[in-house]
Amino acid sequence: MAVGIFMPKLGMSMKEGTVVEWLKKKGDKVKKGESIAVISSDKIETDIEAPQDGVLLDILVEQDETVEVGKVIGYIGQEGEKPDDQSNETPQETPKQAMQEVAASVGTIEPNRTSRHMLRVSPAARKLAREAGIDLSHIKGSGPKGRITKADVEKAIQLKQASLQPVHEKQTIAETTEITAERKDVTVKPVTGMRKVIATRMFASLQQTAQLTIHMKADVTELLELQEKLREELQDEPDIKLTITDFIARATILALCIHKRMNSLYQNGHIHTYDSVHLGIAVALENGLVVPVIPYAEKLSLKEISKKIKELSVRAREGKLSSEEMKGSTFTITSLGAYGVEFFTPVLNPPEVGILGVGTAADVPVFIGDAIHKRKILPLSLTFDHQVIDGAPASQFLTTIKNYLENPYKILL
Repeated sequence: MAVGIFMPKLGMSMKEGTVVEWLKKKGDKVKKGESIAVISSDKIETDIEAPQDGVLLDILVEQDETVEVGKVIGYIGQEGEKPDDQSNETPQETPKQAMQEVAASVGTIEPNRTSRHMLRVSPAARKLAREAGIDLSHIKGSGPKGRITKADVEKAIQLKQASLQPVHEKQTIAETTEITAERKDVTVKPVTGMRKVIATRMFASLQQTAQLTIHMKADVTELLELQEKLREELQDEPDIKLTITDFIARATILALCIHKRMNSLYQNGHIHTYDSVHLGIAVALENGLVVPVIPYAEKLSLKEISKKIKELSVRAREGKLSSEEMKGSTFTITSLGAYGVEFFTPVLNPPEVGILGVGTAADVPVFIGDAIHKRKILPLSLTFDHQVIDGAPASQFLTTIKNYLENPYKILL
């Protein structure tokens, strides 16, 4: 019996997912548990596994297409079976609703399937055309064997927009179309998956909050000396390698326990202040940024924080974080120190009201009395929501972090 492959729900807030890539082609044999497709949503990419042995009978959702959670994206069954003769239950729906959903989906797609396959169209071009309401049958493909490319669809979109513009704007659009057609060094890529989620959230962050950033410098010379001493003492524990990030995280947690207003979320006109610190640590990936969370971080020692940061960072870079591991943060730390950046303006991760940006520590000549000494100075940048926190308490919070970093033995108490 043919079985539907559904877009899974990876987290409570997930409403839709994007098919990043099909790992199998229509007609390929598959085994239960074998990865057949890659999907993404809410900054996570994960594999979908085959629910049973059989053949990939049909693919209903092409690469780069986005559909709601619970929608059928393909079928697996025995060779020769017809998926439209079967009924399947989608997650979180009754059998009757599921049968109506699948029947409606198949009924909509099947009549056009023959004409669709007569056209040679790239997945990206097909998706772009559908979003723009462009009829692919009216486009002459410029790709190999007449394949319609993304550039062909983009040109059609520009021509369509030009026909709807006032006369005085048409010349500009025509010139742009001509230039784009002539240039071969331009790559146009739709914003999808993780990048789309980041773009949406960052734009919303700046639109919905009153962000202000203040800066401060911390002398971490003694902290780095302490770090080296502790590394020597912890040589028998190879899984522990304390970094400056670990000390900054611990100092921030202690400061949040003192300045609890900074450990808040601003939602629907209400300020939710937390007693426990759920610390987000931003991790840069090749195609974006994720923020895994250390829950109840105030209960952890410096060594435990270090282990947790490294564990989450490795899992993030391997794409193994679950959506639940990236939820519930009350404050975030982000660092650009590895890239030589000093001060910068971190963007809030709503509904949090604060985020700490860490730059690169540099050697700076500093007067101590009348003598000049070489000291390691660490730039700190705190962005906060002025709707919730004023400048004075935000400065006091940042000063507390600075004091912990400049008196590092207090971090160990």
